[in-house]
Amino acid sequence: MRNFIIYTLALIVLCSCGEYQRVQKSNDYNYKFEYAKQAYEQKKYVQAATLLQECISVFKGSDKAEESLYLLAMSNYENHDYATAGVYFKSYYTRYPKGKFAEDARFYSGYGYYQDSPEAQLDQSGTIKAIEELQTFLDYFPRSDRVSIAQNAIFELQDKLTLKQLQNAQLYYNLGNYMGNNYQSAIIVAKNAIKDYPYSKYKEDLEMLVLKSRYQEAVNSIEERKADRFRDVIDEYYSFINNYPDTKNRDEADNILKIARRYVKE
Repeated sequence: MRNFIIYTLALIVLCSCGEYQRVQKSNDYNYKFEYAKQAYEQKKYVQAATLLQECISVFKGSDKAEESLYLLAMSNYENHDYATAGVYFKSYYTRYPKGKFAEDARFYSGYGYYQDSPEAQLDQSGTIKAIEELQTFLDYFPRSDRVSIAQNAIFELQDKLTLKQLQNAQLYYNLGNYMGNNYQSAIIVAKNAIKDYPYSKYKEDLEMLVLKSRYQEAVNSIEERKADRFRDVIDEYYSFINNYPDTKNRDEADNILKIARRYVKE
C-alpha cells in the first residue's frame, strides 16, 4: 500500500512536470496565461513567473498585459525575491498609474523592500528605498486599509536608520582622541540623527551619548577651555534630565554633573 501511494504521487508529479513543459513549448499564449494564473494559485511561483515573462510582450496593450505584469511581480514577491518584484511593481504602476492593481503594486513594492531590509550594521540603501516606496504609497492611497501597516513599517525602518546612526556615533565615541577629536564627530552624528528622527525609540540613547561626548571633550580639553566646555556639559545634563527624568542613565548623568561642577564657578 505504501509503495502504491509513493508510485501514485510520483506519477502525479511527472504528469504535472510534463504538462508544464508542454505549456512552455506551446505557441498558444492564452493557454500559457491561464496556466500561469493556475500555477500562481497553486503557489508554483517560479513556473508562473517564467510563463508570465513571455506573455507580457505578446499581450502588449491589452488587459492581459496589465494582469501579466502584476502577477509577474507578485510571483517574485511570493517567492521572496523582493528586489526583482520591486522592479516589476514599479514597472506596473509606472505603465498603469490608475490600473486595477495600482494600489496593491505600490504597497507590495514598498513592503517587499521593507521585508528585504538588512540589519542595521549593513548598508541601508534598501531601507531608504523601502521608506520612499511606502511613503509614496501613503501619498497616493491615504485611505487604504493598509495605511497602518505601511506607517508601522516606516517607523520600524526609521528606527533601523537611527540605530545605524547611533552605532556610528558610538564608534566615534569609542575612538576618543585617536587622530583627532572624535567626540565632536560623535556629537554631530548623534544630533543629526535626533533631528532627522525625533520620535525614534533610540532618541534617549543618542542624547545620553551627546552628554557623555561633551563630558569627555571637556575632560580632555586644555585648562584654558575646561570651564567653558564643562558649562556646556552642565547645560547638556539639564536638557537630558528634563527630557528623561526617569532615565536608566540617571546615576551616570548625575556623576557627570557632579564632576562638571568642580570646574565651573557658580
